[in-house]
Amino acid sequence: MISTQSKNSQSIEYPSRTVARAERAMRCSPFRLYLFVCMGSTSVPIQAIASDSGVQHNYTKRPLSELGAENALVWLIQVGILRREVDGQGITDSFRLTPLGRQLVEKYEPNGGIIPAPSLLDLLSNTLTRWLRLPF
Repeated sequence: MISTQSKNSQSIEYPSRTVARAERAMRCSPFRLYLFVCMGSTSVPIQAIASDSGVQHNYTKRPLSELGAENALVWLIQVGILRREVDGQGITDSFRLTPLGRQLVEKYEPNGGIIPAPSLLDLLSNTLTRWLRLPF
């Protein structure tokens, strides 16, 4: 189990498999660490992430279609890194970090602000897990 402290000082424990899957998903994502850092302090709308806007804001490694960005973000929600922002009228088109996401950002920030490149095994495992929705 890996634990993290939330803002209200309650410790949240995550199974090591959960953390490993989330780390792998983050490494394989088309997003830069700067996006996750921004999501730690404010919600980021999909329009700021998709197409050339994502590259201009240093959020993405390459331009992504809105559908491609949405799919990648939804996968990061499913592995526990992100959550959808909610307002008084329901779910919005903006995203924020979860406590697990914050833990990973804190791990990678001292690394020069760079998420390590995924290995070939990471890419294969992430793709299979994502497509088949395997629990590892």
